[in-house]
Amino acid sequence: MALRTWTTRAVLDWTTQDFAARGIESPRLDAELLVAKALETDRVGLYLDLNRPLSNRERSAIRPLVARRRQREPVAYILGHREFYGRRFTVTPDVLIPRPDTETLVDHALACIPEDAACRVLDVGTGSGAIAVTIAAERPLAVVTATDISEAALKVASRNAEQLEVADRIEFERADLLRGAAQYDVVVSNPPYVAQSEIDALQPEIRQHEPLAALEAGEDGLDVVRALLAAVEPATMSGAELLVEVGIGQAASVLDFAANHAAWHLVAVYPDLDRIDRVVHLRRI
Repeated sequence: MALRTWTTRAVLDWTTQDFAARGIESPRLDAELLVAKALETDRVGLYLDLNRPLSNRERSAIRPLVARRRQREPVAYILGHREFYGRRFTVTPDVLIPRPDTETLVDHALACIPEDAACRVLDVGTGSGAIAVTIAAERPLAVVTATDISEAALKVASRNAEQLEVADRIEFERADLLRGAAQYDVVVSNPPYVAQSEIDALQPEIRQHEPLAALEAGEDGLDVVRALLAAVEPATMSGAELLVEVGIGQAASVLDFAANHAAWHLVAVYPDLDRIDRVVHLRRI
């Protein structure tokens, strides 16, 4: 019986089928990304050489990456990076993986920040720094402060700021929400917003691998958002903008809470690409 020849195509096909059988979403894409990493190429490079037999060394490099994905470890953690707003960000299990939904938050935050004037911006719960770094890169005159309660997360965010050459324009601070008496023109946040009762229903990639402290926020998932609105009020002047990412079905509750605080006026609620209300935009009265 002849031994099977493991070409790039054969490995991709086998890995895709294995991932699909395990209920992994986007099995082909995941297979391509992991095989490309092991072979030190990109997805285009794979398809330019699909029929090339792989060496034992190359196959040995692929196996541990596939094994990690079989354990439902997110691809971004295996690769060590994730694309966000056209830039590559380092990610580790110390931070949430940046998601396309959060690009909606960045889009609308940038619309509030002038391109030709200085503006003080605060990113609360910065995690990987994806929001703060993107704003600093897109608005060179903005002065950005980024806070997080996790020292490990701040190290990842600082690394991303250095790699994307905006470290000189971002001040990173360890703080629960925010610290000090600085006055900000724009405050943005992608806070924890998963209810305690919903944690067990999350995908294994999220529940087992991403930091729980960056996900869970009390009985209704809004503990951090409520605390944020109260904390930001004395740190902003009239006309300041506050943009907060929220979970599915939470926008109405956030608006009810804001309505009980005379300091905030609703500007808009913005949907994400799936037309889910994702960002609440308030303005300081």
